Amino acid sequence: MAQVLQPLAGMFSHKENSNLLVGLEISDDAAVYKIDDNKAVILTLDFFTPVVDDPYSYGAIAAANALSDIYAMGGEVSVALNVCCFPADMEVTVIMDILQGGAEKVKEAGGVLAGGHTIDDKEPKYGLSVMGTAHPEKIMTKGGARPGDLLILTKPLGTGIITTAAKADKAENAHINLAIRSMMKLSKTPSGILRESGIRGCTDITGFGLLGHASEIAEKSGTRLNIAASALPFLPGARVYAENRLFPGGTNRNMKAYKNNIVFHDSIGEEIMYLMYTPETSGGLLAAVPPSKIDTVIEEFKREGALCRIIGEVVEGKGIKVVP
Repeated sequence: MAQVLQPLAGMFSHKENSNLLVGLEISDDAAVYKIDDNKAVILTLDFFTPVVDDPYSYGAIAAANALSDIYAMGGEVSVALNVCCFPADMEVTVIMDILQGGAEKVKEAGGVLAGGHTIDDKEPKYGLSVMGTAHPEKIMTKGGARPGDLLILTKPLGTGIITTAAKADKAENAHINLAIRSMMKLSKTPSGILRESGIRGCTDITGFGLLGHASEIAEKSGTRLNIAASALPFLPGARVYAENRLFPGGTNRNMKAYKNNIVFHDSIGEEIMYLMYTPETSGGLLAAVPPSKIDTVIEEFKREGALCRIIGEVVEGKGIKVVP
C-alpha cells in the first residue's frame, strides 16, 4: 500500500507540516505527529481476514497485530477504534466473540476502546485503528540502525506457515495452539525495554516476512544487515511444514519483491530461505541494539521472561546477507 500511495508523499510531508515527523514521505510502521516538545501521537490502522478458526482468538490476534505498529515505533497505546467488515448473515455470537478478543487486547495494552465502524462485506475482516503516544525524541524507526549494532528478534518465526498448514488440515493442534499464543502476545514489554534503553532502530515482523522488513531497515538506515540463519528461532512445526512445502502465497510475493536486495550463503537450505520470506502475523520486533547496550537489554528481557534472540548485525553496505 505504501508504494501505491508514494506519489502522494509530497502532499503530506514534513516539508508541508514540520510537525509530521513520520508520514508517507518517510514510510514507516505508523505515522507520527508532534503535538509539542514532549509529546507526539502515533497513528496506525490494520485489519485482515481470519487466520484461525476460533472467533475470539482471531479478534485478539488481529488486535495484537494492529497494536504492534505502536510498539514498533516505541509508543504506548492510548485509544483504539474497531474496523469491522462482516457478512450480513454472520451469527451475532461470532461477531461478539471477535470483538471481545479485540477489546481485551486493547485493555491489556492499557488503552481505551472508543467505538469504531462496521460495514457489510462478504468476507469477514477485523482490526483496529490505533492512536499511541511517545516522546518525539524517543521514536523508534526503521531508519535508526547504525553499523556495529546487533540485531535482536523478540518472537519466534513460523506463524504464517503454521496457519497455512492449519487451513489445509495438515497442522498439529499443539503447533496451532503455540502459534496462536505467540500471535496473541503483545509486544508491550519488549517495546518498553527497547525504548527505555534508548534504542532507535526497530520494526515489527508481519506481512513482508523477516527478510522484507529487514530489507526496509537496511534501506531506511543506509546499511547492510547480516543475518545468521542458525540463530533464528522458529515455532515448533514450522520447519516440518516448510519441508512439506506448505508455504502461503505471500512467500513467493515477498521473494519477488525483495530477492534483488538479498544474498544467501551457498550453505543455506531452501526451506530456511523460504521461511525467512514467509509472511508473519503479529510477529516480534526486529531491533538494532548498540553493543554498549546489548547486555543491559538482554538482562531486562530475561528479567521479564521475554524472548530476546541475537540474530545478526548491522554493517556498512546495502541490502541483506544471510550467513550460516
